[in-house]
Amino acid sequence: MEIQTKEEEKLNKISVESRVRKDPYLGLKKGYLFMYNLVQFLGFSWIFVNMTVRLFILGQDSFYDTFHTTADMMYFCQMMAVLEVINPLLGLVRTGVFPALIQVAGRNVILFVIFGSLDDMQNKPVVFFVFYLWSTIEIFRYPFYMLACIGTDWPMLTWFRYNLWIPLYPLGVVAEAVAVIQSLPIFDETRLFSIPLPAGLGHSLSFSYTLQLYLVLMFLGLFINFRHLYKLRQRRYRLRKRKAH
Repeated sequence: MEIQTKEEEKLNKISVESRVRKDPYLGLKKGYLFMYNLVQFLGFSWIFVNMTVRLFILGQDSFYDTFHTTADMMYFCQMMAVLEVINPLLGLVRTGVFPALIQVAGRNVILFVIFGSLDDMQNKPVVFFVFYLWSTIEIFRYPFYMLACIGTDWPMLTWFRYNLWIPLYPLGVVAEAVAVIQSLPIFDETRLFSIPLPAGLGHSLSFSYTLQLYLVLMFLGLFINFRHLYKLRQRRYRLRKRKAH
């Protein structure tokens, strides 16, 4: 009877294992995610080091040419970041699409619409603070996910990943809001992206009105993403406590 029981347990175990399909593309997916996070880490690291070195050498003068010295790399990194919305849609990562969309779309509005389309905004100190806060967050986030692809956990990096965003993420949104506010009179003056109106209603509706609405949505997005990141942090530390016990 004992022999039969052991044999039945063995057969049941084999049966269960056979029903669980192993993903034949798992290695390819992990390789792709590893390379994506590595490329983004290198890009944001270049921006961070470039800005830090220029800050030490030039002091406050470095604030005024940040866009012209780092914009190309920031354009590249933020265009690549669109994959962070596509990856969960394809099931490559288990994370929410909406929080990723809020962050990527929000940053790209600031980069391409506010800074990229307005020459008068490109020499303002706010560019330095926006780019520096973005890159400081990402030089810890991307290597964390890169190492996770190979099952490696570096405690110090994990701590930075789950704690550094608490002060930096709101500061980044405040810096972005300052950039939007500073751009409003420029859009009013240049009429760039203005919406044409029927003759009876006037010539056009300034794009600045759209940006004023966007300001409200920015802080709504801050609340949504802050809550999302807080839940990720809570889940991570609960898991670590269980492993410790």
